[in-house]
Amino acid sequence: MPAIAVVGAQFGDEGKGKVSHYLAERAHMVVRTQGGNNAGHTVVVGGRIFRLHTVPSGVLYPGCKSVIGNGVVVDPKALLEEIDYLRSEGVDTGRLILSDRAHLIMPYHKLLDGLDEDRRGQRRIGTTRQGIGPAYMDKNARLGIRVADLLDREGLREVIEEHVALKNDLLVKVYGQDPLSAAEIYEDYRGYAERLRPFVTDTARLVNDAIDAGERVLFEGAQGSLLDVDHGTYPYVTSSHPIAGGVTIGSGVGPTKIDKVVGVLKAYTSRVGDGPFPTELMDEQGDAIRERGKEYGTTTGRPRRIGWVDGVLLGYAARINGLTHIAINSVDVLAGFDTVKVAVAYELDGRRIEDPPANLRELARCKPIYEELSGWGDLGGTPAHRSELPASLESYVKRIEQISHAKVAVISVGREQGETIYVEDLFGKARV
Repeated sequence: MPAIAVVGAQFGDEGKGKVSHYLAERAHMVVRTQGGNNAGHTVVVGGRIFRLHTVPSGVLYPGCKSVIGNGVVVDPKALLEEIDYLRSEGVDTGRLILSDRAHLIMPYHKLLDGLDEDRRGQRRIGTTRQGIGPAYMDKNARLGIRVADLLDREGLREVIEEHVALKNDLLVKVYGQDPLSAAEIYEDYRGYAERLRPFVTDTARLVNDAIDAGERVLFEGAQGSLLDVDHGTYPYVTSSHPIAGGVTIGSGVGPTKIDKVVGVLKAYTSRVGDGPFPTELMDEQGDAIRERGKEYGTTTGRPRRIGWVDGVLLGYAARINGLTHIAINSVDVLAGFDTVKVAVAYELDGRRIEDPPANLRELARCKPIYEELSGWGDLGGTPAHRSELPASLESYVKRIEQISHAKVAVISVGREQGETIYVEDLFGKARV
């Protein structure tokens, strides 16, 4: 039985939620491995829209376990609110599982996130101000608080008092803010602990045991490969590893246990926040794609920046992830355009390059060299097979395969699960 990792092949918001939700129906377990509630997966089921932030998409299937892995940073209050929201919608959260080694987002993380963004001014990163970056900073500085600490009542009091004292120095002396109350934070988090306690376990053991037992395990990505802290458009990146390699770190599963890596992209590109975007469209065409695709952030509501598919960055994402398969979403959004474009190289200071430069000043000067392809009209419903696609759309799909050196397994022609062509059944038939 395979273990499959689903990752974003662009800047995030590629529609991973829809792909993950489909595969989750065939999985015994869905594992989230990084990021926090800055991520947002929108899943449409039978006309009902579910917006998930921390909880994996497997929660929508009664027979599937949903695991929040050790690599995720967790805001306990936000997680409990999401659990309550799902329960109010009739979703059973009894198979939700939380790693005892996951780090917590604390109130000072969210406060410092916003203050630091304001301090940067025009050089801001464009974070969601949810405290994700500061939580990962503390994790790597060995100043974090983990779920295991949350469940240790006396130990939690001591660590909160120690850490709040450190953060208050920063808040008061650097930012001129009022100090936070360690006692109030402790009381709040002690309450969260009692509600979350039934969900907590050693998830690395749980996930490894499931794979060893032949169960189908899906690793669900958040954000996108081009936002990876090492391999993305640094510093305009997230604070974790949304690439396939991050799956092993964030779940405690070795790389030899992952069979397939599916990269999800849209038929165009979108980006939230600042940072270089070589194929960005700053015209009416970009505005039209934004409105057709409803390109507004699930978490923030911010309008997304829009551009053509960047084949240079797609090829790069394919390499750093070892993509075996591709899922293309939102081809319906481009229906009706006479032509569509794909950037196949850049022009940088008068020379052609085919790899993205690491230096952002250079990347910002890159001008896309486009290949123009014929557009396609309204598909008139969902084709049953890839062979039924219009010739121009099939040419576009083949070009994506050539650039990524990966096989297209999923083609989405609408937001609903039924508006999808499954070229290859990655997990096989329904879960047994």
